[in-house]
Amino acid sequence: MKYSVVIPAHNEQAYIGTLLQSLIHQTVLPHQVVVVNDHSTDDTQKIAESFAENHPWIQVVHLISSEAHQPGGKVIRAFNKGLEKVTADFDVIVKLDADLDLPKHYFETILQHFLSDEQVGMVGGFAYIQKNEDWVLENLTDKEHIRGAFKAYRKVCFEQIGGLQPAMGWDTADELKARFFGWKVITDAGLKIKHLKPTGALYPSKTAQKQGEAFYALGYGFWLTLIASAKLAMLKKKPSLLFLYLKGYFAAVKHRLPLLVSPEQAQFVQKYRWKKIKEKIFK
Repeated sequence: MKYSVVIPAHNEQAYIGTLLQSLIHQTVLPHQVVVVNDHSTDDTQKIAESFAENHPWIQVVHLISSEAHQPGGKVIRAFNKGLEKVTADFDVIVKLDADLDLPKHYFETILQHFLSDEQVGMVGGFAYIQKNEDWVLENLTDKEHIRGAFKAYRKVCFEQIGGLQPAMGWDTADELKARFFGWKVITDAGLKIKHLKPTGALYPSKTAQKQGEAFYALGYGFWLTLIASAKLAMLKKKPSLLFLYLKGYFAAVKHRLPLLVSPEQAQFVQKYRWKKIKEKIFK
């Protein structure tokens, strides 16, 4: 199987070299890598182009956009810009953040999962962050969810879910849609990815309200939003975030913001989420 990679990168000079180095050393090399230099004001472009000079399967494209770093829309718009440059002859499309360090066998293992079952639509590993001298599992990890920082999609699945939507919540909407269409979403705990920059480290506090809007856009409804908000606030060890999440949710209700899923998919999402909650309670 051939896999192609798109890497949105905004001011990632401290990390982009490490990621590209880890791609060069993969036991199964990528078919194509597109780095999208998204309005960087540092040496991200220079570093990426230095790799492209020596490796013809690496390409650098440039995007002029807002310098503000926001989750969701900005990164997916950059991803979609890079996707335009990806040739059609791939079997798996991969979205990677620029602040990762991948184990050498990462994509060899990813492809094995896809080859083992034609119904596998998405695959990913687990993120680890450095604390003192140790690398520990990032506390936002969910064994049934692939982090947005490293998503690998079977091409047919990617096309069926309509690609990635430039909005906060995209990395949950993609999995819910995949499951709606009958695809399997696989996480492999043996694939340990070093996440060099903690999730959300540069996001402003107002992002919490955007998260509440995302819960609405995913079709959760109030009670699922309340549960998801409480869980996320506890994981981040900031109970006050609960109120900001709910504030964002009610603002979305008031303004009737567009959903990331269809009405039929929203019904599926609610049934699926309640099923998972019941399984955790009564296991």
